[in-house]
Parts: sequence; C-alpha cells; structure tokens
Amino acid sequence: MDIYPIPAQSLERYYHINGKQLERHYKEHLSDFSTWSEKDHAEEYLIFPENIGKNISIDETSFSDGDLYTIVTNKDKKCQKNSLIAIVEGTESKKVIEALNKIPKEQRDKVKEATLDMSNSMDKIIRQSFTEADLVIDRFHVQMLVNDAIQELRIKHRWEALDEENKQKEQAKTENKKYIPEILENGDTKKQLLVRSRYLLFKSGDKWTEKQKIRAKILFELYPEIAKAYSIAHSLRIIYSKPHDKESGKESIKRWYKKIEKTNIPSLKTIAKTVQKNEDEIVNYFINRSTNASAESFNAKIKFFRATLRGVTDKKFFLVRLSKIYT
Repeated sequence: MDIYPIPAQSLERYYHINGKQLERHYKEHLSDFSTWSEKDHAEEYLIFPENIGKNISIDETSFSDGDLYTIVTNKDKKCQKNSLIAIVEGTESKKVIEALNKIPKEQRDKVKEATLDMSNSMDKIIRQSFTEADLVIDRFHVQMLVNDAIQELRIKHRWEALDEENKQKEQAKTENKKYIPEILENGDTKKQLLVRSRYLLFKSGDKWTEKQKIRAKILFELYPEIAKAYSIAHSLRIIYSKPHDKESGKESIKRWYKKIEKTNIPSLKTIAKTVQKNEDEIVNYFINRSTNASAESFNAKIKFFRATLRGVTDKKFFLVRLSKIYT
C-alpha cells in the first residue's frame, strides 16, 4: 500500500478546523521536532543504517529553489516504510561519501547491487561507500541519451524547415505573389511534420497509431538521417528486451556500436563512446534486469508531498516528516 503524506491544511474543509494552526500545533507539540536528535545536522545529512539491504538505488532530487539532495533508498522496501537509507545535501561526491561512511562498514558491505544513472559523482559515491556492490546503470538513462540524439536531429531539421519557409515567404512577397506552403500527403507542412513527430520518435513502431505510421513514413522518406537514428534507438530497445545474460548482452551492445559507426551522426558516435566507457555497469543490467525505477518513484513521492505543501519553507521540518514516513 502506497504512503501519501497529507498536509494539515487539507483537513480544513472536512473537519472545519484552522489548518495553519493545526500545522503549527503539530510541529511544536504533537511531533517530536523540537527534541529531534538529528535536528542540528538534518539539512546537511540524515542516515538510517538500519534500513540498508542487499539492493539499493541512488539518485538526486530537489526540495525547493533548485537545492539538490542525494537520496539513497532500499529498493526491496518499494518506497514504503524503512526504505530511506540516507538524504545528503548536494551531489558533490566527497560530501556524500563522508556522510554515508558514518554508517558502519559492516552495514555498508551488506549492499550487493546498486542502481544509478550515468553520473560520475554517483558512480564514485557507490564505489567508495558500498565497495561490495555491483553497479548497474539504469537502462532508461541509456535509452534517453539515444532519444535525445533523435530529438536533436528533429529540431535541427525543424529550424531548417522554418528557415526555408521564411525564404519562400520573402520570395513570394518580392514577386507580389501569395505564399502557399507545400502540403504533404497527410496534410502536414514540413514544419508541422517535424513538430508533430516528436512523440512517435519516443515509441516503438508497433505502438504507433495509424496516423503516426503515416507521419513516420513521410518523415523517414524526407529525412533519412532521422530514420537511421530511430533505427539505432530501436535496436537498443530490442537488446534490452531480449533475455540476454551478461555476456550475450555485451556482444549485442558491441554489434550496436558497429551500426553507429556506419552512420555519420556525431551525437550518436558520442553516445557510443559514452556507452563504451560505462559498458561494464550497463551490461550488469542483464544479471538481474534491475533498473533505477524505485529511485524515480521515491522522487515522485517527494515531489508530490512538496506540491501538496505548496513548496518547502522549513527544510528541517520537511525532512523530519520524510524520515517519520519512510524510516
């Protein structure tokens, strides 16, 4: 059962009370905030060694005004009670490592697998604080890199289409003619085609609607470079979906590099180099098919709580409430 904290002010309409007054009374009297032992360093770090398990996730989130915090969670607790292991201010590896290393080493050595994104700082944190853990780079972050490369191409061609349209309008004006844009077979102009193709490029072709199939066909005929990039992205999606073990997964990734080498798309070649650099951690996915979805889910819960409070004005009180819910 999911845990969703609610603000005191949301109870006003049901119980005919003063929500702000209840919130203040809860903070000052009902909760143990005033005597909370972690209060002095709460904004810098909070650690809960008792919540460590074999499988953890690490990610960053924002509380307010862009302030980032690094959050470590126990994946097996599925964002419920006892799932929070640590919250540390910032993402600087040195600072996070210092906080995590306050947890006894025998506790930290219980961790056998850690999922994370492709951040160098997160990699360093796990390697130095959880030395017995295998690192698994989240598959969705890898896929996102490739999707970004496709969108970059789409946007580049969109600007070209806009520039072409402006030139045609200017020419029509100098010739005292009415500008009539070229209409493609599905009713789009080139500019509209490139705008409206955004979402279909994120999806597998078997999930396209009939209109998206027609639009994709036109798009790929007009812009073969986008078609190549989409094919590369789709082949990576297939690699992740097949029942590989670690070694066969690694071989499939190597064949994927060769497909990229045949293209002349700089962003894809950069991605291939990035994947090669992190290859061992990426193919570790095929051991247990672990992702960082639990960390994303935990972040979503924090953002929901923050939104119901209409922002975070008192970080320490916000942190004590989080710790009560998830430890």
